[in-house]
Amino acid sequence: MERRDFFQQTAVMGTVGAGLTACASTVPLSIAKTPFNVVPVTIPVVGSDEVFPVRRIYCIGRNYAAHSREMGSDPTREPPFFFQKPTDAIQYVPIGKVEDHPYPTLTKNYHYEAELVACLGKGEKNIPVADALDLVWGYSLGLDMTRRDLQRALGDEKKPWEIGKSFDRSAPIGPIHKVAQTGHFKQGTIWLKVNGQTKQNANLNQMIWSVGEQISKLSEAFELFPGDIIYSGTPENVGPVVRGDLIEMHIDGLPNLSVRIV
Repeated sequence: MERRDFFQQTAVMGTVGAGLTACASTVPLSIAKTPFNVVPVTIPVVGSDEVFPVRRIYCIGRNYAAHSREMGSDPTREPPFFFQKPTDAIQYVPIGKVEDHPYPTLTKNYHYEAELVACLGKGEKNIPVADALDLVWGYSLGLDMTRRDLQRALGDEKKPWEIGKSFDRSAPIGPIHKVAQTGHFKQGTIWLKVNGQTKQNANLNQMIWSVGEQISKLSEAFELFPGDIIYSGTPENVGPVVRGDLIEMHIDGLPNLSVRIV
């Protein structure tokens, strides 16, 4: 059985066991002998008893023109670029609940970034833009939390800046809504407030690279699989939070997400 076919048959089955199959081996963990247990990372699906098993977390950088400029780049000449977070960066935030979010170690400049999240239910390589949205199984909203001082310092030294982006609980996310229920999010307000004060406020149609274009570009560099999720970029006015701050995030058509920094 080819690796892609294996994932497509097993990764999005709506059970915790499905998430266990997302490993390098094609032997299901239900029958393989392992030296220890690894809990799969899953996200609840709204309106069902299903869960979505997370395989990879892709993030696009500087995908709104104004945010690109505030980060010191020229959005008219820059091709899309991506980075990844580990699956255990996921912090699930239930609807209607303010979830505690721990202020991480090693930073004194901790930033929020509000983003639409696309969740894939199919996978392939070299996907045309016209077909890319067919891979989307559902949507959610999430925060790409960033240790900005570490990211900038490492960037200045021409070193990888995973330590600024790819740490524990750096990807808070709400429940997943099936695309059959919501349709595709091509426009609509996205905003973020800190302690009730609006910090970010934009429209999804201001993305430089649409969700479909992001999927297509990613598929040129990686073979995509069911269970992959894509954080699709943040608007301008990213900024710091401290312990005690309340973050509330909104995208039209999705329930708000709220976390308190502790």
